[in-house]
Amino acid sequence: ASSPDEEWPEAEKAEKLARGAALKWASGVFYCPEKLEGLGQYRRRETQRNSSIQSRLKSTVQSYLEGVSAGLEQLQSAAREVQSACQDLGAARWALLDSADHFQGLQQMRALMAEHVQLASVVQVLPQLFSVHEVFSHTLQLLHGQHLLEAHAELMMMEHLRDDILSQLHLRGLSNAQATVLSYFGGLQEINESLAKQLWDIVGSSLQLVREDPVLFVTAVRIIEREEKIDDTVLLEATFLPPGRPKGWRQKFYHVLQETITGAHFHATCMDVEGPGLARHLAALQKGIVSELRVVKDLMVQCVPAHYNILSVCTATYHQALTSHLQDILREDLDKQALFLLLEWALRVYHSPEMMGHPDLLPEVDVSALGPLMSPELVDQTERKYVVKVKASVLEWMQRTLEVEFKEWFREEEPETDHQGFFQSALPVIVMQMLNENIQVASLITDSLQQKVYNMALEELEAFLGRLREALVQCGKEHQKDRTIPKHYVSYLLAMLNNNLALSSSVSSLHPNTARTEVPTSLRAALDRMQKKACQLLLEELLLDLQPLCLQLPSRKWLSGSQLVSSMCEVIDKYAKDFSHVRKPIFMLLLMESELLVASQYLRALMQKKMVCKSEEERRQLCNRLLQDATQLRELFCGLGLDRSQQSLEVVFALQELICLNDPALLSLEVLGFITKYPDVSDEHITTLLDLRGDVSKEVRHMVLEMMAQHPQVLPESYRPIFSTILVPAPELPFCLRKGKCA
Repeated sequence: ASSPDEEWPEAEKAEKLARGAALKWASGVFYCPEKLEGLGQYRRRETQRNSSIQSRLKSTVQSYLEGVSAGLEQLQSAAREVQSACQDLGAARWALLDSADHFQGLQQMRALMAEHVQLASVVQVLPQLFSVHEVFSHTLQLLHGQHLLEAHAELMMMEHLRDDILSQLHLRGLSNAQATVLSYFGGLQEINESLAKQLWDIVGSSLQLVREDPVLFVTAVRIIEREEKIDDTVLLEATFLPPGRPKGWRQKFYHVLQETITGAHFHATCMDVEGPGLARHLAALQKGIVSELRVVKDLMVQCVPAHYNILSVCTATYHQALTSHLQDILREDLDKQALFLLLEWALRVYHSPEMMGHPDLLPEVDVSALGPLMSPELVDQTERKYVVKVKASVLEWMQRTLEVEFKEWFREEEPETDHQGFFQSALPVIVMQMLNENIQVASLITDSLQQKVYNMALEELEAFLGRLREALVQCGKEHQKDRTIPKHYVSYLLAMLNNNLALSSSVSSLHPNTARTEVPTSLRAALDRMQKKACQLLLEELLLDLQPLCLQLPSRKWLSGSQLVSSMCEVIDKYAKDFSHVRKPIFMLLLMESELLVASQYLRALMQKKMVCKSEEERRQLCNRLLQDATQLRELFCGLGLDRSQQSLEVVFALQELICLNDPALLSLEVLGFITKYPDVSDEHITTLLDLRGDVSKEVRHMVLEMMAQHPQVLPESYRPIFSTILVPAPELPFCLRKGKCA
């Protein structure tokens, strides 16, 4: 047997801990000698304490033992009860084994009971089954009499009977018998189709019925809602799906209504897409849609459940149908009026108070959430088509205008004048009015269309100026052949300059943004080319009148004092009077160009090597003649309004000083000043001028040319060339044969 210490190690450990704690306490209490006097007191107190603890332990152990005793008694009682139950179960088992043979009879009774229940169910529905065909006939009569609710009630009853029978057969796995049932109830299909046909006819006429007889329409909606509830119930059970379910008549209602709307307005097989026909079609659409939406909003909404959202459905249907309809129309080859009508209708009229923004439709009808009637891509494509059509029309009108203008140039009368006496024609007004009208019309649609038409207008105006310039060239060629044709050639050229100035000043008014006045560079260049060509033709005409006089320069007769320059002044003055019929900027330009032409022609005549001064007297006469001619011409142009600082005739005065120089040795210095003032003068020009003096030696000539080589000149930006347009005749080679006929 094991020792108590081995059986209860926790008790031994506890005793050791208690002894250790007691020793620690005693050593702490009796450490001082004076504490030993209270030893007896401490002993009595601890004895009492131990006695109290022992009594509590005894009480606890006693309670524990009593609880254990009660538990043992309960266990013994439970064991006796379990044993009794086991004996009862054994007896029941033997009793069941003895009764097993009797249960087989109960199984047969159960089968008979189930058969009895089935037969009872069949007996209950037999009257209904026998009356099925009679009910079918009655239901059809009700349908023919438009007693739709009664007919539908009988239909639901028959369908419920059929579906109940089919469900029972399905649960019992008797699928072979289902075909017989379906055949017996085959008349339901005809009734369903007949009822559905009447319902969809009613829905198709709903817009008219809600105004005339809303009861029929409400009846149809009630029947549709009944069927929807049956569909929902069948789908929720999900054990057996009867034939023909779900019918989905609410969805069919929406489909028929949408087909009715689109068929009434948008399924026209042929439609006049020309301007008047299309305008009538769009006006009819506008009137019809607004009228029907008012009916839907005011009447139909009250005839259907709120969850139908019938107004939103109809609005979306019209919107989508219009979108497709406009796309179909745009596939045709439309003229500009038709394209404009479509853009205006889709972008302006559709959202205006005249249509979808009509006061009678707001605020319930809102198409803003349905997207644009025409997509941005389609709008841009249509705008481009419109611009192409407008461009063709503008081109045609401008061509006609040009043809009329060209014929006007050959009239026997001068061009018309304005209140200030300036020549003009109707061309600028016609062209600008045509372009401006198209731009203003485009502004009624969108800013992007206006910008497209504006860009097109500038392109066409630029092209028109090019054709007008070509017409001027053609007219100039005709005039060269016969200077009497056109009779008023100069006057019409001046009129064209005024027209060009009018076009130039009016271009900025075409811009959609009136605050912007800039003119595109290419158009400005076209206007400048047109102006330069007209000025060139005028100067060529002036040149033709001056050339016979210039050919007489220089000559001995001219030196002796002829009226040559006076005749030139008369020609210039005549042209200046004509030039007074153009506005001041062009007049001054023509005056400056005429003065430059006279100066260059005068110099060209002097450089043709027709004359060389043979003596100092001739040089003196030449100097006097140059001074007189230059002074006379300068005074003429000053009198016409051209300031001296703007004249090129100063070169003749400088040339006169070069000729009048008495000492040839000083020519280098004089020529240096001359080429500094006129940097486009060449060696050939200086050589010819020195030859004109007749007293310049080869050494001096060489010194002058060497000096020019040492001082090359650069043309300033503001310099107006004079000598660069004058060609010097090539010197005759010394070994050439004499001029004369061949032997």
